[in-house]
Amino acid sequence: MKLRHSVRAIILTEDHRVLLCRHVVPDPPDRVVWATPGGGIERGETPLAALRRELREEVGLAIDTDPPHVWHQEFVAPGHLPGYDGVVNDYFLVRTAAFVPRGTMSDDELAAENISEIRWWPLAHIVAYRGPDLFGPRALAASLTALVTHGIPPRPVHLGP
Repeated sequence: MKLRHSVRAIILTEDHRVLLCRHVVPDPPDRVVWATPGGGIERGETPLAALRRELREEVGLAIDTDPPHVWHQEFVAPGHLPGYDGVVNDYFLVRTAAFVPRGTMSDDELAAENISEIRWWPLAHIVAYRGPDLFGPRALAASLTALVTHGIPPRPVHLGP
């Protein structure tokens, strides 16, 4: 089984807003998933080096500390990603003040990654959301609420898809 190993950042402000990227997934047609910034770990790259690179590229955030690893997710679904049988996502908590997200990637490069928008979501809006878009992970509202309420877990929490 071939799994894509990825890192993701839960970029969270003091007033509990989280930065999410809007991915328009072509299959099934026009499925929209709001997910935390991040992406695949390249050959020879450590998870934290990949996280730093992805944050610079996608949202323009430079981090120089090692953020805590708070969530772990394994999603096995053949065909989920071309060439892979699923994905392993490791999530790291990055606390910061709000900023205007603009990374080194051009709009065309972001579009090639299926990213059409990046914006701050208040936690309360995620919890109350009843629209057609999905969140990644699917239980983002509950997982983020637990993280805000209980703080950094002693070891990464295992999430469902």
